[in-house]
Amino acid sequence: MLIWILFYLILLRVGELIVAKSNERFQLQRGGILIPDPWYPLIVMTHVFFFIFLIAEWLYMGEGLFSSPSLILGFTFIFLQILRFWTLLTLGRRWNTKVIIRPSEPLVQKGPFKWISHPNYWIVFGEFIVIPLMFGAYITAIIFPIAHILLMTKRIPLEEKSLNFDQVRKGESI
Repeated sequence: MLIWILFYLILLRVGELIVAKSNERFQLQRGGILIPDPWYPLIVMTHVFFFIFLIAEWLYMGEGLFSSPSLILGFTFIFLQILRFWTLLTLGRRWNTKVIIRPSEPLVQKGPFKWISHPNYWIVFGEFIVIPLMFGAYITAIIFPIAHILLMTKRIPLEEKSLNFDQVRKGESI
């Protein structure tokens, strides 16, 4: 079962990169502004190394390729996937791995954004814990949530500052 989850996750991430690139072109063609993010390469590296560490630790720990996660972890994983798709569908063509603002667009106030800011980052944080635990990769479950938190302390303020700048340019108060 775990091998299929791993294939799903890798295909999902590749698919997300394709969608993100398409959304980036879409946004930029419609007046979007790409905000330079010095932390972006580290975010990408973190996600790549997450899979490398996950697979290495899983194989090293001797978990079977077709073993199954516990029910609690399995249901938590499914719940996180539902939240992930809800967030991405709510953002639609706005969703991206990069920081892109469009002065003509209001902030998203529906879906999970009604209750929480930056829901996708919370979902990734949860995945960085739950996925390694499903695979018995306990070191990975410690390292990557911490790395994610450290990176988000840089990324979220950049996004907030970019959104506030966008509001100021449109004459709104912050």
